[in-house]
Amino acid sequence: MKRSSLQVDYRPQLVFAVKYRQALIQPHWEKQLYQYITGIVQNRRHKMMAVNGMPDHVHIFLSMHPAEPVSVLVQEIKKASSSFIRAEKFTPHRFQWQAGYGAFSYSKSHAQRVVRYVLKQKEHHYKKSFREEYLELLKAFEIEFQTEYLFDFFDVS
Repeated sequence: MKRSSLQVDYRPQLVFAVKYRQALIQPHWEKQLYQYITGIVQNRRHKMMAVNGMPDHVHIFLSMHPAEPVSVLVQEIKKASSSFIRAEKFTPHRFQWQAGYGAFSYSKSHAQRVVRYVLKQKEHHYKKSFREEYLELLKAFEIEFQTEYLFDFFDVS
């Protein structure tokens, strides 16, 4: 008897920041970084829907294959992309991602809205800081949090 496999369509928006929120991701190499991250995602059997960010953080929106936990994927993206940035010598500073990440899941009906949101990060951040944006996501998704476990936000006291 053939067993059918259930394909769960999980669409998280992943958010993580550069260690100490340093503005190290520069416009002249960010596209290469995003292409590299896309390769990691696709090689692990996920579908990249959008990737973009700011000099101090990245947003990734994807459709995940159910065989891999999100925590494992994020760990691999962070590890491999840090190594890539160092190997390419994109920055004279030691590049690392902060510990932790945010993962916010969306339904299929919201996918295009989230893609637009991720792709318009630079315009979005003219009006809102990363801290404001991240806290709004936590509140919108009703995620309880303790401030001491959030990213290091140096832009607000």
